[in-house]
Amino acid sequence: MHDPGTERPATPDACARRPAMRHFDHVDAARRKHLFYRHPRPFTRHDDPAVLAVALGATLYTPATRPSLADDMVKAARRGVKSMVVCLEDAIADTDVVRGEANLVAAFAGLHARGSAAPLLFVRVRTPRQIGDLIDRLGAAAELVTGFVLPKFGVSTGGAFLDALADTAARTGLRLLAMPVIENPETVYAETRAGMLDDIARLLAKHRDRILAVRLGATDMSAAYGLRRPPDLTIYDIRPVAGVISDVVNVLGRADGTGFVITGPVWEYFSAGERMFKPQLRRTPFDEHRAAPLRQRLITADLDGLIREVHLDKANGLTGKTVIHPSHVAAVHALSVVTHEEYCDAADILGVAGGGAMASAYANKMNEAKPHRAWAERLMLRARVFGVAAEDVTFVELLEAADVR
Repeated sequence: MHDPGTERPATPDACARRPAMRHFDHVDAARRKHLFYRHPRPFTRHDDPAVLAVALGATLYTPATRPSLADDMVKAARRGVKSMVVCLEDAIADTDVVRGEANLVAAFAGLHARGSAAPLLFVRVRTPRQIGDLIDRLGAAAELVTGFVLPKFGVSTGGAFLDALADTAARTGLRLLAMPVIENPETVYAETRAGMLDDIARLLAKHRDRILAVRLGATDMSAAYGLRRPPDLTIYDIRPVAGVISDVVNVLGRADGTGFVITGPVWEYFSAGERMFKPQLRRTPFDEHRAAPLRQRLITADLDGLIREVHLDKANGLTGKTVIHPSHVAAVHALSVVTHEEYCDAADILGVAGGGAMASAYANKMNEAKPHRAWAERLMLRARVFGVAAEDVTFVELLEAADVR
């Protein structure tokens, strides 16, 4: 094992010297000026976790064994990716763990030496021991690690993961954040789910300052029933899994100060296949912007299903999404931009003291100051990191701009 005394990780001050990042900064400045009423604000990995949790956006997973891992991270940043997870767990074979660790360490060291811009980087580990071991082996390159993804999270294993994270952070002086993944059968099956989620909520509350977001392992959830979602359906059409997501949001995603950001589950399709159902993207919004080729490209790549699922994620209280291909990122980020109408509603709601109701600025709904306040506060945080679209700008224009190939 690497001797941690031979090379200390960089201090937080050294990390702070790395440049800030900003959503849509890969888009030409003149085009951004047209797209946004309020531009996305910059952030760094040292910002408040409440900001970073929303800024994650589409979190791109990649196996730790990829030969071109360092180059992939640089390319991803150029395409607008702001968060990546390098996976040492289910994405690689059991026999490849040692090779994956070595490749990860080499890639991070190379990236650090080059000083290239990179997304927020996380490592999905298999065991608590890997957390401290990898940070020690990374040496100065450990400053690139924003945190760790903790798989199969439950009370029996979660405490060991979080203790290892806290010990490593205290020993090295690094701020290391955690993203536990809810995917165990015990949190899926109806007879044990409520008790498990209550126990997890209490455990996470003890480590609140380290919990960046809670992720949903929809693939493992589906596996508990021998299911796999087809690309023509969203995860919300798979009723056993949709029920689990609902309960996770109910227990862990509350807006009363006890909850956490819950991220959208993985979209695992990226190539065309035979379609059973009609495309889910209306023609009109694309025709209005002469973007029919973009619509066809999305349909060919089965991304119309992803777009529908992201809409449902947002409606059900989820923020951001796990993705496994760079082509997914633009759609998630375009849908994360706050519309001008949403922003006007939120601003009106937050501008009222003492409650009451009022017609919206767009004269198409009633805004109530008290019941809509938590929604408005969350929306303003998303507006901070993803910006507010100009009044006449649509999702189609944002997607066209973000979809840099």
